[in-house]
Amino acid sequence: MIVRLPPCAPGQTIGLLGGTFDPPHAGHRLISGLALRRLRLDRLWWLVTPGNPLKETDGLAATRARVAAAQRLARDPRIAVTGFEAEIGSRYTYQTIAWLCRRAPGVHFVWIMGADNLSQFHRWRRWRDIARLAPIVVIDRPGSTLKALAGPAGSALGRFRWPEEEAAHFASARPPALLFLHGPRSDQSSSALRRAATSRSS
Repeated sequence: MIVRLPPCAPGQTIGLLGGTFDPPHAGHRLISGLALRRLRLDRLWWLVTPGNPLKETDGLAATRARVAAAQRLARDPRIAVTGFEAEIGSRYTYQTIAWLCRRAPGVHFVWIMGADNLSQFHRWRRWRDIARLAPIVVIDRPGSTLKALAGPAGSALGRFRWPEEEAAHFASARPPALLFLHGPRSDQSSSALRRAATSRSS
């Protein structure tokens, strides 16, 4: 099986932002710009997932359509949009990152998530192993900061937390490593946008 990944090379730092992107929205661009700037990443990949195992996937748009919509929104040469998880049959973040580490040795991958996701990170399959594979960056989101840090995963990973002022060096950190980034915040979410679209059409 031939899987086409966005270009990458050993020594590069690449952020990974996973999600259904159904639909992609300005909040995705906002946190991507923050991560690229503060972490000094070479590239950032939007991983358009086949579906979130913790969420209902009925009515989820086709992967190809979501990839195309995300590409139209990204409009940044440093951001690459890919749906390769569907090609390799991965539904879980651990599978995806482990596959990338085997496929692209020498590339420094960094997992990026919102603070709302850190709150439920302990429910992700093999979440502790995810933390051992790649440094994790948590982006502040309205109403989620304190809850995320006090949750099971936030508490467990707290001893690996880096000071925010060292963000520029974090992408090459040896995992486990955790960084909390603050900056412009967006309260947009794909699920809220879908609900709004449904209510307008009904």
